Amino acid sequence: MDIRIQSIHFDASEQLQAFIQKKVSKLEKYYEDIKKVEVSLKVVKPEVAANKEAGIKILVPNGEFYASKVCDTFEEAIDLDVEALEKQLVKYKEKQRSK
Repeated sequence: MDIRIQSIHFDASEQLQAFIQKKVSKLEKYYEDIKKVEVSLKVVKPEVAANKEAGIKILVPNGEFYASKVCDTFEEAIDLDVEALEKQLVKYKEKQRSK
């Protein structure tokens, strides 16, 4: 699984990148055929408290999944994105099995 992290308008710390790698790699246990994961991080409207936006796109054979959240911290946004993607992957896997 190839994980790419893109930070827009700022430099993501090593610690944040390691956190993202760890969280996103757990998605593989919900669906084994994940080919590529693209994570985008950006700061929106700096004057607002909840200004960290994280989006995660997962590419699988014959499809893709996406989740995006805006929170106070990138870690919180990544956690919520991963939860949403887990549900999407489980639902997709069940749908594949029933075919």
